[in-house]
Amino acid sequence: MDAVRVALLREVLAGTEWPAAARRFAGTLRSSVVPHGGGLLLVGTAAYEPWHLAAHLVDESTWSGLPELTPTLVRHRVGPGDPAHLAVGLGRIEAAGRGETLLLVAPERPGAGLLERVHAARRAGATVLSLDNGAPEVGGLAHETLAVTGTDDVDLDTVQHLVSAAAGENSAPAPRGRRGFRDRLCRLADQLTAPPSPRW
Repeated sequence: MDAVRVALLREVLAGTEWPAAARRFAGTLRSSVVPHGGGLLLVGTAAYEPWHLAAHLVDESTWSGLPELTPTLVRHRVGPGDPAHLAVGLGRIEAAGRGETLLLVAPERPGAGLLERVHAARRAGATVLSLDNGAPEVGGLAHETLAVTGTDDVDLDTVQHLVSAAAGENSAPAPRGRRGFRDRLCRLADQLTAPPSPRW
C-alpha cells in the first residue's frame, strides 16, 4: 500500500484507536529489531501465511533505510524447489534466541505445535510480538500484542498495513535536515484530503 493510500486509510480511521495503536506496536517492533541489527522472524498459522506483510516490511525497510525491518518469512510448509527466501521452515523458530524478534500473525488460534515453538523461542530470549484475534493463549506468550477481534471496526489485513507503514516512518534522519520523500508525500496527501478551511 503506497503512502497516499495509507494517509487516506488513517484519515478514515481518525477518531478510532487504530492509527495510534498501530504506531505504538510498530514502535515496539522497530525498537526491538534496530538495536540488534535485524533478526526479525515473521510467522503465521498453518492456515494463514503473512507473505503480504512480509512484502510490505521489505518495502518499508528499503524506503526508510532500515534494513533491520526486512523479515525472514518462516513457513509451515516448505517445498523442495522453493527459493531460499521462501524455504525457511518452523525449525528456525526453535533456533531463535536472544537478540531476535518473532512476529506472529494469527487471525485464528495457532496450533499447539506452533505455540510450543513460540514459547520455546521466548524462553530462549527472543522478543515475541503478535498481531492476533485476541486469543488468550497468544496474548500470554507475547511481550507486545495488537489484537483485532471480530467485533472491531477493522480487519487484520488493514491493521497490518497500518503497522508496516508506521514501522518505516520517522526512522532515520533525512540528509541535511530535509524530510524524507515518503514523509513529504504523506504530508501532501493529508493536506489534499483535509476538509477545506472555512472562509470567514
